[in-house]
Amino acid sequence: MMVYVIKVGGNVIDNPVLLEQFLADFAKVQGKKILIHGGGKIATRIGDKLGITANYVDGRRITDAATIDVVTMVYGGLVNKQIVAKLQAVGCNAIGLTGADANSIPASKRPVKEIDYGFVGDVVAEELNISSVKLLLDAGLTPVFSPLTHDGKGQILNTNADTIASSLAIALSGSYAVRLIYCFEKKGVLRNAADDDSVINLINRDIYQTLLAEGVLTDGILPKLQNAFNAIESGVKEVLIGHADDVRKNTTDAVAGTLIC
Repeated sequence: MMVYVIKVGGNVIDNPVLLEQFLADFAKVQGKKILIHGGGKIATRIGDKLGITANYVDGRRITDAATIDVVTMVYGGLVNKQIVAKLQAVGCNAIGLTGADANSIPASKRPVKEIDYGFVGDVVAEELNISSVKLLLDAGLTPVFSPLTHDGKGQILNTNADTIASSLAIALSGSYAVRLIYCFEKKGVLRNAADDDSVINLINRDIYQTLLAEGVLTDGILPKLQNAFNAIESGVKEVLIGHADDVRKNTTDAVAGTLIC
């Protein structure tokens, strides 16, 4: 039995029109499915209103004590519950979760090295409580995970949504055939970042190394590819990177975007 683990990016979350269309399409995906959503810029906007300025280093959010409160409220509350409500409106019986719910996704606080990222979590893969996720799937529910985990000691942690998606897909691959799909605002991995039609349809390890050497891959796509290869090498059947508009097509054999193998 196939399970679709689908991650939707923050730029789609930030665009109400794209998000509405994506959720309508996602609701029509047949079979067992899980949605993981990014945070987008909503936490930054609300933080600004509260006088909490976002701080980034190399494009990564520093999650201090004030910021973890904001992202917990926004990611686990506002964004997650709006998505769940919109899915209910289009006939998808979704349930909103963080990694703390049912102890689904334990994580460890990232150790301080050159940079202190604050309350940022790295998933502890061997401790994922996948049995609770399977119970929800088997009950006909669609889990919707926000990008939040917990450390088992009462602390919520801000965690990369791509990594959460990959970790869940790997954990589920012991029980199901899993297709992991990363949906964002591009048609796939692009050979030319300025040309939306320059999609690379297939990437394996050798092609990946060649693209790296040629400097083709941009910083934004590298974490997705690293998570994709980690998933493939850990038992996930298929990984696709493609446009949010193609989510239904990418749950069929007529796939669009970039296939990782």
